[in-house]
Amino acid sequence: MSKEQEICKNCESQFDEGFYFCPYCGQQAKEELTVGVLFYNTISNYFSFDARFLKSFFPLMFKPGCLAKRFIEGKRLLYLHPAQMYLFISVVFFFLLSVTVVRNQVETLDTNLKKTLNKPIISDSLKQESIKVLDSTIMDSIFKHLGTADITGLGINDIKASDSIKKDSILTPLKNVNIPGLEIKDVEAIDSIIQANTTKETKESLAFDFNRKKVDSLIALGAADEDVFKAMGMSDDAGSIARKFYSQVLKFYKQRNGGQILQAFYDTIPISLFVLLPIFALILKLFFRKRGSYAHHLVFSFYYFSFLFSVFSLILIINNFIEIPDSLDFLIVMSTYFYLLIAIKHFYQQGWFISFIKTGMTTFIYLMFVVPIALIIISLVSFFFY
Repeated sequence: MSKEQEICKNCESQFDEGFYFCPYCGQQAKEELTVGVLFYNTISNYFSFDARFLKSFFPLMFKPGCLAKRFIEGKRLLYLHPAQMYLFISVVFFFLLSVTVVRNQVETLDTNLKKTLNKPIISDSLKQESIKVLDSTIMDSIFKHLGTADITGLGINDIKASDSIKKDSILTPLKNVNIPGLEIKDVEAIDSIIQANTTKETKESLAFDFNRKKVDSLIALGAADEDVFKAMGMSDDAGSIARKFYSQVLKFYKQRNGGQILQAFYDTIPISLFVLLPIFALILKLFFRKRGSYAHHLVFSFYYFSFLFSVFSLILIINNFIEIPDSLDFLIVMSTYFYLLIAIKHFYQQGWFISFIKTGMTTFIYLMFVVPIALIIISLVSFFFY
């Protein structure tokens, strides 16, 4: 008597009813779709997050070079694929970085930038301090003479551009004006207060290498961008890159959105790592050219960068609950170098002295040349395309 046949819902092949999994495609024969099953399948299919992850994670953290060596030896189903492990851990790290660090930095930068660029020449606190020195009636006469409504709208850079301030004190003209109750000593007292405050604010302000008053006037009149660019200093024969630069500067000047540039910078880093990681493998290939093909060095690099992101993720998680001293954070980061030294020793099977020299040279080249150039490129891309 023949057994009843089951039809696989995935590949539509027939097999005996007693099978729990399809012998042709491996899908479970009778699986009810629940939220748990859906979640597990999503994670498992996209990240291969299964028992292999746990089997791979602990050797990754505590046995430097072990996973890469075993993967090269052919044990490729027992452990998680190096590219899949790197993808999963890097996604976790950049998610943690975004919610714990980036968001706060973006908001803080935007807030401070707007405060810096929108400071009035004579603030309310400055007025209150001045009133303590002179009678309020005299101060009303002074501010009326100065035209308070116009002055409070000026920025700190407008103060710097004023010839009268550059050449003399702010209230010197008042010495020649007849204001009832106003004496020379009172003018000098107010002058010292305003000079002290405006000098301090000028140093804290963000300077632009163009005439802000002229640019502000053109923007207020709705002038074409080309006219504003010329007021900012762009030459008539400027190329497309120069025009793009002035366009972004004008966009930044109008919106005061430094946080968006910082956000774009952080968003560009994960993409750039797809170039930086192979470059790290290429440096290893230069120092260990007789120790396997480039693919071998790439496997080692995937696992090492997975370790780095794991350590950085743990630092972010712990600091989110307990504030770790900066010195301890520094020691943890420095320990990743010694991890690399041990990993290179075990993976490439060379002596400690040779491994130490090659590890130091690899780290030096990568950190002193590759990373700085990459940061410059990332910064430019973030600014030009934010």
